[in-house]
Amino acid sequence: MLGNHLLGLYEKALPGELCWEERFAAVKRLGFDFIELSVDESDERIARLYTGAQERRRLLRAAENTGVRIQSLCLSAHRRFPFGSANAHIRQKGRDIAERSIAYALDLGIRVIQVAGHDVYYEPSSAQSRAAFLDGLKAFVSEAEKHQVMLAIEIMDTDFISSVTAYQKIKAEVPSPWLALYPDLGNLSAWNKNVSEQLELGRNEIVAVHIKDTLAPCGTFAGQFKSVQFGSGCVDFPAAFRKLEDIGFCGPYLIEMWCRQGSGAEHEIRSALSFVRRQYEKGLSE
Repeated sequence: MLGNHLLGLYEKALPGELCWEERFAAVKRLGFDFIELSVDESDERIARLYTGAQERRRLLRAAENTGVRIQSLCLSAHRRFPFGSANAHIRQKGRDIAERSIAYALDLGIRVIQVAGHDVYYEPSSAQSRAAFLDGLKAFVSEAEKHQVMLAIEIMDTDFISSVTAYQKIKAEVPSPWLALYPDLGNLSAWNKNVSEQLELGRNEIVAVHIKDTLAPCGTFAGQFKSVQFGSGCVDFPAAFRKLEDIGFCGPYLIEMWCRQGSGAEHEIRSALSFVRRQYEKGLSE
């Protein structure tokens, strides 16, 4: 827990070679309430969406045996297969991934699928890519509505949806109660100096919050959005936590970090958790 909030850990914070039982046991041992799974752009993780019932039952048993919930899914596979691609085959693959992620969430009891907030990633963004993204997102949301699965757009590391304001423009075109907001404090802080104002705009939309640090873009520096040590970036954590409390946010927090090869993963996670707890307490005491 973080205050009265459930606290989750991103799957990639732990070594990739761990089996599911070891992974969940580590989440429990480190004091987290749940794990957020990753289906990123790698073939290995995309393949999870194509597994059968036996493999999914094995995953659920591992979670049940350790008492750790699988509460959310970070779906970043659309970085490789975006809805807005100029390539029709890539767009179709993106839609297939979207549909399969909903079935995956239903089978595993996942409550929220975090959706990557970009139209394209490895292609130039354009009016056409934005229109195609909206078409794909509308189809994704329609399927989610059918099965009562919550989709939540992440504030991203690109400027397509780099603020709550930008998210709201998308939401106005896809006005579904099953499409919400999943801000990343690092990404939000990197692009916006008025973080508290942005969080205020999302008062009735935020279903979960990613906690990480970032380095903001500046001049020719493109910024750093991953693997920034907590406390060395641009995020004013106490102010963000204080604002989230002020607007009545009651949802879960998720520490997002990446395991470095050869590092002591659990030591780094404990250090990050200790830092986050201090920042949260500081925010509420000021």
